[in-house]
Parts: sequence; structure tokens; C-alpha cells
Amino acid sequence: MVNEFAQPLLQWAEVYGRRDLPWQKDRDPYHIWVSEVMLQQTRVDTVIPYFQKFMARFPDICTLSIASLDEVLAYWSGLGYYARARNLHRAASVLCNEQGGSLPMDRLVLETLPGIGRSTAAAILSLAYDLPEPILDGNVKRVLSRYYEIEGWSGSGSVLRQLWQCAEKSMPVSSCGAYTQAIMDLGASLCTRSKPQCEHCPLMAECMAQIKGRTDELPSPRPSKKLPLRKNYMAILHHPKESMVLLQRRAENGIWGGLWSFPEFEGEQENGEWLQLIEDKQLPNPELWNDIIHTFTHFRLQITPLYFELDHQLEIEHKGVEWVALNRLHEHGQPAPVKKLMKQLQQEKNV
Repeated sequence: MVNEFAQPLLQWAEVYGRRDLPWQKDRDPYHIWVSEVMLQQTRVDTVIPYFQKFMARFPDICTLSIASLDEVLAYWSGLGYYARARNLHRAASVLCNEQGGSLPMDRLVLETLPGIGRSTAAAILSLAYDLPEPILDGNVKRVLSRYYEIEGWSGSGSVLRQLWQCAEKSMPVSSCGAYTQAIMDLGASLCTRSKPQCEHCPLMAECMAQIKGRTDELPSPRPSKKLPLRKNYMAILHHPKESMVLLQRRAENGIWGGLWSFPEFEGEQENGEWLQLIEDKQLPNPELWNDIIHTFTHFRLQITPLYFELDHQLEIEHKGVEWVALNRLHEHGQPAPVKKLMKQLQQEKNV
């Protein structure tokens, strides 16, 4: 049975829905899982090349589970939100060891896996197995907020509960996978955040935001909050003769967990170890490069790069520190600002 909400949406998707995305070539739940995780907070056109490379290297759950975390992060490098990659790797290990390398057809079991919440679990079950499990990603939240005229920021608990109720009653009991793809496509193509194309929308006649002229107001934006600014330094220690740089693996907890970065310190009082090391090793005076601003969800980070050109490799006793050849950087996952500094290094120093 298909309800009044789903019917026009499914008819629209028959003509205008997306069918050529790489994870749509089959209904493999592993492909759907990886694509859904990559698509969190990330645009489709950005995800596609990452997905294709990831699948070429990790074609199944058990292959992913036995790979090193370093390699998984290297293939994720540039996508951001690296906890997603760490959770994928951890979940793959659980699935390979306890579920025979398959994703179970039970939402509550799926939700026990690292990084899989209700919406991701529902997407896997709906798109892969055609089960009536509603999802609630960003596109779907926008469609439902406008259609049912739901007030308030979707991140608040009370609004989220309303949205789940609407998602449940809008979900048909048949054609579930097609419906899930259709509502995601509608949000991505017509019911966009700005300048929605309501005149082409199959739900226009019943959409409360359209009827009341409130499409610009809904969904309600996140309450504005000024992001605090943090500052740090990154020491770029470069050995040109051997074409190597010094990198340090970050702790798995915190920002850029498990990735490789330049040695980092906040200032003389907070992190005197690196400054003391620089002084003890009698390093040359650094070149001061232009600051980089990187924005996270809850703060902005101002990075001041200090470039040191060395004529020998320093013996560094810090944990997780390693001299890395520039032609092997691809084996070490790096956060976006570090990749940007690497590019600057290669351009300015002709390496």
C-alpha cells in the first residue's frame, strides 16, 4: 500500500529520480552503508570519487576490517569528519568477526554498531532490503519540515521527535527503497535549502510551507552562535636532501583522530616541549608562513605554520613521530589544512 504522501513522490521519481549514482548499481547493503556514511555532512559530487576509490580498495566488509586504520584514513583523507572512517573500520571488524561479514536485517542490531544511528540503519534496510524503515537525513528533514510546517531547529529533541513521527506516517509499506531514494532526491534537487523549485514539486499542492508562503522560513535555522577562535603553531620540519618531512600521528580521540599532522603546539607555556626541542637541536630560524583558518563545527582554528629547512634528520623521541618521504605521503591520511601546507611546500620549495 502506498499512501497519499508517497504516491506522487514515487511517480515523480520514475521520471526525475537519480539512478546513475555508483552505489545504485546494485542493492549491496555494504555499498549503501559506506555511501550513507560518506554522505553525512558531505555533498554527493564530493563523495562519488572517494566512494569509487574506497570500494576499489575495500570491496567487501572483511577486506575493510583487516586493513590498517592508517590505510583507511588515507583513503578518507580530504572528506573530513574522520570519526566516520574510524567507526566504519571498527564496525567492519565486528561484522566480520560476529556476523559473517554481512550486515544484519535488523535495525536495532545495526544501531549497536559504531557510527550507525537510526537513520543510517534505516537507509540500509530500506534501500538494500526494501523494508519500511523511514530515514531522517538532512534532505528528508527539510522536505518534512516544509510539508508539515514543523517549527524549530531540527537539532532540538522535541522537533526531532516530531520529524520522526512525520517520517513514520509518510513511509509506505511497499516500494520502500524507491520511496526512500525519491524523498532524498526531492530534497537534493527541488526542495533545496535556498530557492526551492516549488512549481515543479509533486508535493506542492499539500505542502503547508508552500501554501502559507513559508518556504524561506522553514526549516528553522540553527540558532546563531559565534564560534570561538583557537590558535596554534605547526612546525614544518623539511629535509630537502632526502625529500622528507616530519609528521606526528594524532591521538585517536579528538579532532583529526588517527591522522598524520605536522608537530603542533599552542604556545610557550602550554606546550613548551616542541619549543624546547627546537632550541635544544639548534634548529635554524623558521620561515613564518601565512596563517590558515580552518572551521570546525564548534570552533575556528588559526594555524601559524613555521617552516624549518634542515640538512639532516633529527632524532625525535616523541610518540608517534615519523620521518615520511614526500612520495609516500599518500599512505598517511592527513587533515585538509596539512594537505594544503604540503601543497604549499611542494610549490614553494620545488619538491
